[in-house]
Amino acid sequence: MNKRKKSRKDGKKCCQPIAELMEPRFFKALSDPNRIAILARLSQCCEPCTVGQVAECCPVDISVVSRHLSMLREAGILDARKRGKEVYYSVRFPELARTLREMADAIEACCPNDNSISRGIKNE
Repeated sequence: MNKRKKSRKDGKKCCQPIAELMEPRFFKALSDPNRIAILARLSQCCEPCTVGQVAECCPVDISVVSRHLSMLREAGILDARKRGKEVYYSVRFPELARTLREMADAIEACCPNDNSISRGIKNE
């Protein structure tokens, strides 16, 4: 993707393209209610959990939970560490917070105090 700043219609330079920060794999990983439940379960735990422990919160088969965990891991949301025969999953809180913060900052940088969109909408 072209990292050069583009000009807006009003002649001002646009911000860094938000699309560069919005990784589809990240959003896809967060788009399923079961994966959200898994993320919530892992967030509430004080220590890493096995697939079986995580599966206790979900109404789906343990093999499906395992696939959900893999998708969350591949998106960079979870960490997986093997101990013996078990794999323990935990939330990568610093990375997750950084990713969400970077997205929020990029969105705010594009239109700081820009109410042109809301001015174009008529109140009913």
